[in-house]
Amino acid sequence: MPRLFRASAVAALACMTLSPASFAQTNGQPERFTAMAVNMDRGAAGTVEIVINRWSTDAERDRLLSTLMDKGPEKLLDVLQDMPRAGYFRTPDSIGWDVHYARRAPMPDGGERVVLATDRRIGFWEASNRPRSIDYPFTVIELHLNADGEGEGTMSLATKITADKENKMVVLENYGTTPVMLKSVRRERASR
Repeated sequence: MPRLFRASAVAALACMTLSPASFAQTNGQPERFTAMAVNMDRGAAGTVEIVINRWSTDAERDRLLSTLMDKGPEKLLDVLQDMPRAGYFRTPDSIGWDVHYARRAPMPDGGERVVLATDRRIGFWEASNRPRSIDYPFTVIELHLNADGEGEGTMSLATKITADKENKMVVLENYGTTPVMLKSVRRERASR
């Protein structure tokens, strides 16, 4: 049975309104994060590297939200795929996946929340045989970092994104029973 994750429309893909405009960009230096990924469904663990070259704009966030609310998840996937690359994530044994949406927002405790979204790679077999997993075309990553740039998060590798228009919420449905847990998340400090 898929597990549902609910968040307000301001969360998930919206990822809050940011006050200072300068907080929205990487100031020319990529933001790098590392984490230990723990997949409880498969009993596996490994490292993941996340690199953000640019943060998505308010206009991009608003476009994604309005597309989801007005036209549905199929059009959302098209719009997300057409967005410029914001960064990537990878494991040591992969070439990585492009990230098309990356937002961060300050938290009251001095930390920050980072939300990333992209399309999921779908191989030839899956595309031609169209199993149930084909209905879960998104990957969503959420990080919660303290003021020192350390924290934890989740990675939903195969996710369905829908809109609950009545309650004005974005609904994430994970194909697996639990998302991959990201432990020991750390922001790498740029060397000066």
